[in-house]
Amino acid sequence: MPFKIIWDEKSWDALNKLEPSISRRILKKVDELSENPFSKDIKRLKGSYDFRLRIGDYRVVFAIEQNVIQILKIGHRKHIYDY
Repeated sequence: MPFKIIWDEKSWDALNKLEPSISRRILKKVDELSENPFSKDIKRLKGSYDFRLRIGDYRVVFAIEQNVIQILKIGHRKHIYDY
C-alpha cells in the first residue's frame, strides 16, 4: 500500500524556487518515496524522529506517521540542517 505524500507549504515553495531540472529530480524521488520510504538513500536524523532523503546535493527532510509522509524541508545540503 503506497504512502500518501503531504507537502508543507514552505517545502513546496522551496521546491518551486529551484531550477526546473532539480525540482523534477526531487519530485521523481519523492514520488518513489511513496512506494518505499525505507530505501537505501533514507537516514534518520540524529536527535530527531525525522528522516532525510539524499538527492545529489539536495536533501528532503520528512516525517512518517502511519501511512502518511509529510515533506518538511527541501534545500541544499549546506543549509538544510541550519536552524
